[in-house]
Amino acid sequence: MNIAASNVKMELSGNQILKGISLNVSNKEFIGIIGPNGSGKSTLLKCIYRVLKPTGGVVMMDGKSLDQYRVKETAKRLAVVSQHNYYNFEFSIEEIVLMGRAPHKKTMERDNPEDYRIVEECLKKVGMQNYRGRVFSTLSGGEQQRIILARALAQKTESLILDEPTNHLDIKYQLQLLDIVKNLGIMVIGAFHDLNIAAAYCDKIYALKAGQIVASGTPEEVITEELIKDLYEVDASISRDKYGMINITYHPLHIQREIAKDS
Repeated sequence: MNIAASNVKMELSGNQILKGISLNVSNKEFIGIIGPNGSGKSTLLKCIYRVLKPTGGVVMMDGKSLDQYRVKETAKRLAVVSQHNYYNFEFSIEEIVLMGRAPHKKTMERDNPEDYRIVEECLKKVGMQNYRGRVFSTLSGGEQQRIILARALAQKTESLILDEPTNHLDIKYQLQLLDIVKNLGIMVIGAFHDLNIAAAYCDKIYALKAGQIVASGTPEEVITEELIKDLYEVDASISRDKYGMINITYHPLHIQREIAKDS
């Protein structure tokens, strides 16, 4: 499978949010998109999963513009886990995950034994099979996100979009969620605020600033002290931990002032 954006532009309320973004994702790559608030990360992802229609350029899936696919066809190939998931009704966990089977159903078609088998399989993948009888609203934030991931998995797609799904979760649930996703062996495109998390999970990273890509490559190539200073206007140092993983340490101004005062 291949997803490609070519010179994608997006204007909202007179503001040019995306200014000609191009990227290419193939097979089972895990791609991260980083950048400060307002850089265009979520807007780009929304163009890919068809919540927004670009005002310029094109998003392609396997060589065809997204406009050439019916929405249901797209949903059979591309699933989404986003940051916020609110429901006005008291849905059970099973009902939420069954929603992921909708792209595979005809109008008014009832759920069948195969659908329930897939729901059970997906709940096991996210470690939530023992919560089946619970109501979604009674779960913690981390538990809710695992159910939303199970719903996405129930779509049985070849690719997954992560639209900042872990920002409000503590580190335990961030790692749990991303470990599950990493082990799926499918294409993943995700937006991340935590650079240490992005470095730990992504094969390739695109860095956005003011609606443009300013760097792309492996985490080692992109996440540098110079880029962090340029993107986020903060000082940082980069080291390797005992496992060889990138570790980013930020240097708050008040600490720098204290050191300068003492020197």
